[in-house]
Order: sequence, then structure tokens, then C-alpha cells
Amino acid sequence: MQQYLDSLIAQWGIQAGWQVTLVYAAGMLTFAVIVLLLWVAPLAGFTSFVERRIAARMQSRVGPNRVGPNGILQWIADGLKCLLKEDLIPKDADAMLFKVAPYLVFLGMFGTFVVLPFSEKLIISDLNVGIFYILAVTSFVAVGIIMAGWSSNNKWALLGGMRSANQIISYEIPTGMALLTVVLASGTMSTQGIIQQQGWLPWEWNIFRTPFLFMAFFIYFIAALAEANRTPFDLPEGESELVAGYNTEYSGMRFALFFLAEWANLYVIAAIATMTFMGGWNVPAAVPESVRTLVQVLFFIGKSFFWIFVMIWIRWTLPRVRVDQMMELCWKYLVPMSFVGLLGTATWEAFVPRDNPLARAVSIALFAVALLLAVRFVMRVRYNLRETQARIHLNPIV
Repeated sequence: MQQYLDSLIAQWGIQAGWQVTLVYAAGMLTFAVIVLLLWVAPLAGFTSFVERRIAARMQSRVGPNRVGPNGILQWIADGLKCLLKEDLIPKDADAMLFKVAPYLVFLGMFGTFVVLPFSEKLIISDLNVGIFYILAVTSFVAVGIIMAGWSSNNKWALLGGMRSANQIISYEIPTGMALLTVVLASGTMSTQGIIQQQGWLPWEWNIFRTPFLFMAFFIYFIAALAEANRTPFDLPEGESELVAGYNTEYSGMRFALFFLAEWANLYVIAAIATMTFMGGWNVPAAVPESVRTLVQVLFFIGKSFFWIFVMIWIRWTLPRVRVDQMMELCWKYLVPMSFVGLLGTATWEAFVPRDNPLARAVSIALFAVALLLAVRFVMRVRYNLRETQARIHLNPIV
């Protein structure tokens, strides 16, 4: 995007500083609207449909199946319903903060798309502090959720907001430390630079590069789930005890914005994991230049949607943990492990260069171990499915 705007400025012969700034601002705003309307909103809506169908499948239910073929347009109907519902503000609420909070949450999610690459050429802005920017802009989510709970003047919403402050701020530490481990190994905070340091083969990805990066991936994934309020860490939304928590008093489109941000945030988490640990958009060198960008986009989105599926799978498999268990996991385990990973990566980079045969042997060995574990897991899942189907056949429900 930045290169395209630079070429336009050169083509138009613009030299004045304020005119250049105006072109950049107009171009970025236009591209942001395009990304919002053509990618973020449909992505969040379709992800909500996919999650509901997967949840129904896992619980032997039907799921949405009336609006459109197999219910595929259900998310559009839900969005229109929220748009048409009355926007209510509680009498004793802080009206200004109450109105601003959902937009702040959405801004924290939407701002990350500035530095998320879809291909080698398709990125809004390749900032040299991309990882730092992601950590900074996602902090708006915590502020927005706390603001929503506080301004509602509702004790259940306030409890949800305080839980969120406790949870999100705590889990930002292991998340940031895990990403800092990748920065230390790559020598850059640029999102494109981190991807360019990897290859398209799995053992050339950061996740298999060292044992410490392998550990950092799981720290990041668990901490990101908690930071995004996803089950089993959805305590700020605990329906059984908080009646939905911080968003209890919201209705209409403001209510929908919270969940739009949550489902779009699934892609953000998965895209960051793909970008930092899973090789990003890297494709084989044999791919023709004419379709290279398209293939890179498909590779990147495909890897990201795999991790979205894993997050949905986890949500509908594990029960919610207690708040003391959640904080104990963070401070007693993830934070110390993230420091170990950071120090271990620093030591590894100092004594084992990337082109060292030992480094390549370790990468291949880690990939082989992960592959064996994945095969074992798939075999176990298939066995459980066969056993379940056999029991249903022997004892059909009348």
C-alpha cells in the first residue's frame, strides 16, 4: 500500500509536505474502509457461522440451517437484526464512556490489520516496529472492556470489567515475551522481515527452529486465548455467574461490535501465529510469478484458518477454569517459562548460528517429534469417533 501511494505521489508530481500527508491519509482511510467492508466484517460474520456449525457438530446438534443454503447466510440475518434493534443506554450510566467503549474495542482489533501481511506485496504498511505496534494497539481492547463495565453502572458488568483488567493485563506479559523471543531470533520487529527469515518448508519455520521457540509458540497461543477472552478463559463473559459480564447492558449494534471484534480477533491471533511461527506467506520458489501473490495469500489464509479451527475446537471441548486457576497458570507457569524461552533463545543465537548443521538437525528433529504427536493425536480422535458411532448404533436414541 505504501509503495503504491509513493508511486502515485511521484506520478502526480506532488512535493509539498502537507499535500503528501493528505494523499497518505486519504489513501490509508480508503484502504481501511475497503478492508473493513470486504474482509473484516465478512470474516467475523462467517467465522461466527462456522463456529456455531462446529459447536453443533461436536454436540450432535443441527446448528443454524434455515437462512440460505445450510444456514450460510445466518450471520447476515444476525447482523441486520442487531442493526434494527433499539440502542438503549441505562439511565444511570456514564453515557459518553458507554457509547465509546465498543468502538474502542473494535479499534484495538481493527488496528492490527495495518501490519498484518497477506503476501509479499499485500500489506498496508510494513512498519519497522510492527510487533511493538501490535502489542500497543491491542491494548485498546482491555481499555474498552474495562470502560464498558465501569460506565454501565451495573454490578455484573463491573465485575466482568474488573475480571478483564485482571486477566488481559496479566496475560499480555507472556504474550509479549513470546513474541519478543521471535524478535530476538529474527533480529527485526518488521512483520515482513520475520516472514522473510523463514522458509516454506515446515522445518524452516520459527516454531521448529529451536526448542525455545517451540515452547514460545505454545506460550503465545495459550496466552492469546486468555487475552482474547476465549474459552476456557472467558471469565469476563461468564454467563453462568455474570449474565454476559461487561456487555450486559448493551443492545443493538453496540452489542454486536463486541462480538464482531471477538470473532475477527480469532483471525488476528491466528495470523500473528502464522506470521511469527509458521512461515507466513512463504511458498515454493517454483510457483510462477504471475500467480505468486495469489498463492501466497491462499497459503497465509489457509494456515490462519487452521488455527481458527483449533481455537473453536478448544472452546467447545474444555470447561471454563476458575479465576484462581487462570491467574496461577499465568504467573506461576507461563511468565517464568517465557523468561526461560527468552534467555534460552539469546544463548542459542549467540552460540549456534542459523547455518550451523546442528541447528538444521534440531529443526528437523523437532518437526519429526511434532509430526509423530500429530499422527498419534489424529489416530486417537479417529478411535474415539469410531467408538462413539458404535455406541450410537447399538443404543439408538428413540
